[in-house]
Order: sequence, then C-alpha cells, then structure tokens
Amino acid sequence: MKDTNPFDVAIIGGGPAGLSGALVLGRARRSVVIIDEGKARNRVTRETHGFLTRDGSSPGEFRAAAAEQMRRYPSVSFVQDAAAEISGADGAFRIVTSGGDAYEAKKLLFAAGKKDRPLDIEGLADVYGISAFVCPYCDGWELRDQPLAVITSGEGAMHMAKTLAGWTSSYAICTNGPDGLTDEQREALAKRNIPLYDAPIERIESKEGMVEQIVLRDGRRVACTGIFFAPTLVAGSDLPQSLGCEMTEAGSLVINDFGGTNVPGVFGAGDAATIKYQAIMAAAMGSMAAVGINMELLQETWDNA
Repeated sequence: MKDTNPFDVAIIGGGPAGLSGALVLGRARRSVVIIDEGKARNRVTRETHGFLTRDGSSPGEFRAAAAEQMRRYPSVSFVQDAAAEISGADGAFRIVTSGGDAYEAKKLLFAAGKKDRPLDIEGLADVYGISAFVCPYCDGWELRDQPLAVITSGEGAMHMAKTLAGWTSSYAICTNGPDGLTDEQREALAKRNIPLYDAPIERIESKEGMVEQIVLRDGRRVACTGIFFAPTLVAGSDLPQSLGCEMTEAGSLVINDFGGTNVPGVFGAGDAATIKYQAIMAAAMGSMAAVGINMELLQETWDNA
C-alpha cells in the first residue's frame, strides 16, 4: 500500500463537477487529489451539449481539455482508480483505492455522479448515446423534426409529451406496460394526436446504433429515428452513506448552497447531489462546493492562528 502526504481536499469523481471544483481549489492554492476510475455515466454519448465553449465536444475531449488546463496548477493531482474505502473525520480523512493506495485529506468532495441500472429492454443498450437519449435539452437539437418515441409512463410521459413538442411534432409514447395515466391525461394526448402505446416492449431494432423501430409484444411496431427514455439511476458511490451522509429518495446527497452535507468536512456536487442532470449544472455546483471548502479551510486557519 502506498501512502502520500496529506492533501487539503480529495475529490471522488473526475467529471464536470469534480474537475470544476479542482480548478477553483487549484487556483486557491489548495493541494487536491482527484480520484476517478474513468467510467463516467456519459461515456456512452458522442457529444456533450449545452455547455458554453464546449458544445459538441465528446466527454473524452471535455476531460482532456480540462486536464490540459489543470496543468497550470501543480497542486492538483490525478489518480485513475476507484475509491474503495473511506474512514476518518473532518480534518483527517483516509481514502483507500481499489488498487490499494491510500490518500489522506482534510476535506472530501463527492462528485461521482450516478450510475445507470442495467437497461432491461432488448436493443436499448445498442442505441444508447447514439440515437437514444435521456434529455431533450442535451440532445433534442440533433433529433429535431424527426419521428421520435418516448419510453416512460405516468407523469413522466406527460412531462415529455409537453417538452418534446419544442423539437418535433411527430412523436409517440411507449409506456412499456400500464401507462399510469388518468383518463383526462389520455384525452389530452389524443386531442393532440400523440399516439400512446401501453403494450410491453419486445425489442428495439436498429442498424449501427441508429433506431429504426420499436417492436411491441402485441405485434405493433412504432417507427422512429430517435428515442428519449427515463433511465433508472442509483448513486455513483456508496461511500457517502458509509460516512453517514443524508440522502434523498432519488439517491442524491442532501447539500446546502455551498455543497456541504450533514457530515462535517464532506461536500457533494453534480449529479451526486441533484436530479438536474446537465454538465453545465454539475460544473457550477462543483465550483460552489470548492468555494465552500476553501472558506472552511480559511476559517480553520484563521481560528487556529
């Protein structure tokens, strides 16, 4: 096992939230270690959208650009590994990685995001990130004016029915079983000529990642060139809970305006601490959490002078 000198901050997760936090902390002259296993949830996508100056960059390009800019700040270190265990308390945390290395830090920032549960519809994994997405604000422009399908039910179906209208007038809703809608909601969809299919989905047919149609178990087929669906997500790391961090039912860390959790010295940012899954939101949260961390460190130095 390799031990290193203590860091001011250890960041678990190297996506937009963790990288943005590291940038702010590096500029504040803090020693930082970013521990990331390189398995970001958005690695299946070809492009990142809606992030000013980085619109259209692949997740890999985004991270490479961030790493290049971070070289200006020698107090920031990168470790490609997974954080496996965390012990200690505010001012003296100890992180052990899957590879057996250990790192000590005064503060922790969890920015490990969330993870997709296995996709249980045959063929969905083949198109995910290519022609099937989860957020119209992120990927609707690329599918504008095309025939699309939405895979979700209940209130989520109504939300997407209203939202997708901004990008296309041709879309159907596939609920993959009972629709979970009221009679009034079904009438609202019918009034707007939005097809509703409540049969279970047999499979999604595609060619080289491009959706062609959704085949239902009752034999009907829904032709489409793109899909939006509601994924099932879980927390990207169980380590915050092991430290006693409060979590929401959605698996998000409960944080204050500067990313602080209920556990002293532990902060959260990005998808790990919100259900607003946009890269630019994650980066902003990482920046604010870094300010919160630095404020605590400055106050502690002031008090101990």
